[in-house]
Amino acid sequence: MLRFLFDSDTWQEVFDSFSKNKLRSILTMVGVWWGILLLIGLLGSARGLENSFNRLFGSFATNSVFVWGQSTGMPFKGFQKGKQVRLSLTDAKKIEENVEGIEFVLPRSQQSVSATKNFLTGSFQMAGDYPLLDQLQKKKLIHGRFINQNDIDHNKKVAVISEDVYKQLFEKDEDAIGQYIEINGINFTVTGIFEVGNVNMGPSTDIHVPFTTFQQIYNRGDRIGWMMITGKPEYSIKQIEEDSKLLLKNLNNIHPEDSRAFGSFNLGKEFAKMTGFLIGMQFLTWFVGIATLIAGVFAIGNILLITVKERTKEIGVRRALGATPYEIKRQIVVEAVFLTLVAGLFGIITGGWILIGLDAAFGSGEEAVIVNASVSIAVVFIALIILVILGTLIGLIPAFKATSIKPIEALREE
Repeated sequence: MLRFLFDSDTWQEVFDSFSKNKLRSILTMVGVWWGILLLIGLLGSARGLENSFNRLFGSFATNSVFVWGQSTGMPFKGFQKGKQVRLSLTDAKKIEENVEGIEFVLPRSQQSVSATKNFLTGSFQMAGDYPLLDQLQKKKLIHGRFINQNDIDHNKKVAVISEDVYKQLFEKDEDAIGQYIEINGINFTVTGIFEVGNVNMGPSTDIHVPFTTFQQIYNRGDRIGWMMITGKPEYSIKQIEEDSKLLLKNLNNIHPEDSRAFGSFNLGKEFAKMTGFLIGMQFLTWFVGIATLIAGVFAIGNILLITVKERTKEIGVRRALGATPYEIKRQIVVEAVFLTLVAGLFGIITGGWILIGLDAAFGSGEEAVIVNASVSIAVVFIALIILVILGTLIGLIPAFKATSIKPIEALREE
C-alpha cells in the first residue's frame, strides 16, 4: 500500500481526474472545507469563552456560598413573624466546627462611609475584613499590600482602597501609600491600592480595613454583616449551604422550615451552571462540525459516483489489461481521501485565520469576551483522522460501484 501511495502514476491519475472537472471538484470540496472551518472556529471560540470565564473567576474560591440574615417569615418559640435576624461571630465559629466539608468561614461587615483627603471627599462602601479575603477573592493590588494578621491583632487603623477612591481623593500620580485619609472623622493609613475587577462577589467594597478595627469603631461587638462559607472541593456546596442554614436556624431560634430568615447566594451552583453551559457548547460544536463534515464528505462520494460512471470505459480497459478489483478500489479510495484532506487542510488554515481575527478583535482589554481563542494540536489531529476515516468510508461506495462493472460491458460503453 505504501509503495502504491509513492507511485507517481497513482497521483498522476488523481490529478488527471481532478483537472477534468475542476469546478465540480472545487464545489464538492467546499462542503468539507465549511465543515472543518465550523469545527475549528466554534471549538476555538468556545475555548476563548472558557478562558475569559476562567480569567474572571480564576481568583475566586468558586466552591463557596454567601449567607446573610434577613427577617423571619414564621413565628417560632414565642418570637413573632418578622423578627430581624443578625449573624454573629459565634454563628460563624459554630458553622466552621460542626458542618461537614467546610474549608473556610469568612465573616465580614460593611458600612457606608464618607472619606476625606484635604479638601477632596467622597461616599464609599467600607468593609471590615480578614487577610483570608485576599486568598478567597484575590485582590489585584496596584500598589502596597492587603490587610495582614498584625493589623488584625493590634486593631490597626489601616485601609486598602480601590483605584476609584484613589482617583477621587488623591492627585494624579500622587503616592498614596503611607498617607492618611479621614473616614467618618477617623484617620486611616493607606497601605494598598487595588484594581476594581469586572466581577465582585458579595456587596461592592471600595475600602477594606481590619475586621477587628471595624468592629471596635462601630461598636459591632459579636455581630457581623454576612459570612462567606467555602467548601472543600470534594464536597457539595449545595449540601453545605443547606446544613449551614439549618444550624443557623437552630442557633437563632428560627423555625426549621422558615425560608425567609436567611438569604444566600451559592457561587458554586452558579459556577457549575456556567461550566455545564461551556461543556454543552463544546459538545454541540463537535456535533454540528462533524455533521457538516459528513454532509460534505457525502457530496464528495456523490461526485465520485458520477466520475466512476463517466470513466466506465477507462475502468473497462484497465480491467481488460489485467487490473484487479482491489487496484481499482484502491485508486478510487485514494482520490476520495485526497479531496477530503485537501478541503480539510484549507478549512483548518481558514479556521486558524478566523480565530486569530477573533482574538485580535475581542481578546484584548479588561472586558475581553473571547480570550486566546484557539484549538490544541490534538484537536487538529483528531479532525484530520476523522477526515481520513470518512474519506475512506465514502470512497468505498464508488469503489465497489467501479468494480461491479464487467470489463466487456464497460468496453461497449460509448
